[in-house]
Amino acid sequence: MRVAALYDIHGNLPALEAVLKEVEAETPDAIVIGGDVVPGPMPMECLERLLALNTPVHFIRGNGDREVLAFQRGEESSAIPENFREGMRWNARRLSDDHARALKSWPATFSMEITDLGKVLFCHATPGNDVDVFTRLTPEERLLPIFENVKAGAVVCGHTHMPFDRRIGGVRVINPGSVGMPFGRPGAYWCLLGRKITFRHTLYDFEAAAEQIRHTDYAGADAFAEKNVLNPPTEEQMLRAFSAIELMSRRDDVTSATIAARN
Repeated sequence: MRVAALYDIHGNLPALEAVLKEVEAETPDAIVIGGDVVPGPMPMECLERLLALNTPVHFIRGNGDREVLAFQRGEESSAIPENFREGMRWNARRLSDDHARALKSWPATFSMEITDLGKVLFCHATPGNDVDVFTRLTPEERLLPIFENVKAGAVVCGHTHMPFDRRIGGVRVINPGSVGMPFGRPGAYWCLLGRKITFRHTLYDFEAAAEQIRHTDYAGADAFAEKNVLNPPTEEQMLRAFSAIELMSRRDDVTSATIAARN
């Protein structure tokens, strides 16, 4: 069995389309969408594209998806800095009732058996919540309490938008990277899981994508095009930024700090 893991799309439709073209050529048995389809500049277009796929798709909810749903209910979390709230409101206003029901139905985690990996747990950030930050450099002793009771041979997580493959105790932990908001070289990052794990870096027309994003009325479209498509922050910059907020337990603190770090 082969599974494509796509995480952190963030409404970047051109990146998603480029990845799906490669995914479809690989003919995986299933696709797992690992959270944070929204917020971003083309959220509904991304949702509709994913919901229309013929390959079996399994969704889990990310903190961005959860926060957009909260904004739709009129619950504006202090976890979101004021200068980013209009973008969240814009995404919330775009949600149709059907789209909102779809997001609400997504579980926080999902498990399945994959060839040679055994049972694999998919989560957004860590198995216990959707906001904790850790990276390939986070000391193993800090992570052991989070992963030691996981009943799976492997965990696939996202949230920090940087690919890695490491062991934490007896668990293999994999981050596919981000489709729509990469840190490091421009492009879209994802992975194929099966007898071997293949990390993929998909290129697409960045200038055309940036122009398409700028033509949306998404609040922050220009910044998204510049910082997430054309000139994303380097991995080194983000590793330094994330080191200050690793494994923070308070959702308000960690979400605010993570957004600040990414921008």
